[in-house]
Amino acid sequence: MKVLVIYSHQNPKSFSNEILNVVVSEFKEKGHEVNVRDLYAIGFDPVLKGADFEKLFAGTVSDDVKIEQDYIRNADLLVFIHPIWWASMGAVMKGYIDRVFSMGFAYKYTAQGPEGLLKGKKAFLINNMGSPVEFYEKIGMINAFKLTLDQGIFGFCGIDVVEHIFNGGVPSASEEQKKQYLEAIKTSISRISNG
Repeated sequence: MKVLVIYSHQNPKSFSNEILNVVVSEFKEKGHEVNVRDLYAIGFDPVLKGADFEKLFAGTVSDDVKIEQDYIRNADLLVFIHPIWWASMGAVMKGYIDRVFSMGFAYKYTAQGPEGLLKGKKAFLINNMGSPVEFYEKIGMINAFKLTLDQGIFGFCGIDVVEHIFNGGVPSASEEQKKQYLEAIKTSISRISNG
């Protein structure tokens, strides 16, 4: 299986980075081909500009977007690792979605309505959050995240979200809790690899 990891966190010492390292090593250990797109490291420009729309309506995309679309096109599984900030993905990841998952590549409109163009691809989402998962569940945000991300973005594009992990209370989590989070991710990777 060809795995593409799309990662967004500005701090190389973050728990998100620990997760990235575990994800890459686990998939490689299971014999999968893994590519990583670290959006901060590659300096991905998240700003959707007028020039992007001009190119899109001319039937093309900018070079940086084409590179990312080629990575996605060649992948079977997309792994998104990013924190939840202010009840959403951070600006760099959102800009990646805005620019790369463009009309004509990720979806199109037909007489019957929108049609996802990335059918057959799967996604595995991993999100770290500041507050406990129970807090987000109580106020309905976990369902909102799943609706927005799993359905509103990836489902819209035809991608099947096979797992969505939420790690809550990360800034105050103990080393033992973080270890449990990493073990749960390894278990998910085994399930995805065997499924």
